[in-house]
Amino acid sequence: MKLLETNITQTIEEIYLVETFNLNNKTILELGCGNATMTKKIASNGFDRKIIACEVDEIQHKKNLEEKIENIEFILTGAENLPLEDESIDFILMFKSFHHIPKEYMKKALDEIKRVLKPNALAYISEPLYQGHQNELVSIFHDEKEVRIQAFEAIKNAVEKEEFKLFQEIFFQTEVSYENFEDFEKKQMNLSYNDNQITEELKNKVKKRYESFGGGKQTFLKPFRVDILQKV
Repeated sequence: MKLLETNITQTIEEIYLVETFNLNNKTILELGCGNATMTKKIASNGFDRKIIACEVDEIQHKKNLEEKIENIEFILTGAENLPLEDESIDFILMFKSFHHIPKEYMKKALDEIKRVLKPNALAYISEPLYQGHQNELVSIFHDEKEVRIQAFEAIKNAVEKEEFKLFQEIFFQTEVSYENFEDFEKKQMNLSYNDNQITEELKNKVKKRYESFGGGKQTFLKPFRVDILQKV
């Protein structure tokens, strides 16, 4: 397993990668669904899909409940404490969420993932890589280097201890575009998870770095690693 990969040749929207797996006629669990953007895409594709979408943030969960989509059930819970029966899930999805689990709960979350998965079923865990211009900008005010390493190590340890089989490891990148720095600020700096105070000085530092890439409209390549784990 590799923490990083500098030679990434596949540029793709993640939903297309997800849909290479057979998700029809399945009960799917998404952990850390956020605003349910991917949840709704997956729910509207294919057929006979039931999605249980979990989110730990109460405010976001309340917003998700307003969606009232027939084949999505929203639950307020973290990955380390799943109110689900043993071996009741056909496929698990995590998009950019595993590293948000506190380090002390990461092993418990993996134990829960294994518990609720059916025999030989898969868990798809997608994590952003700590590299690239997009990451360089965001890390100035929200540095996730350590938590991403911790997430990788937790997954790697579970594989090495044969709690899961590494079915596949995939590296890909997506394009993310901003009209200008103000657009970047709105989409990346004014988010609820940025609990640190962004001072004017810090904002100017980010702006200066953004402008060093040419300013104005910018498109960055955002790299990801997907670890697909199989229950053994």
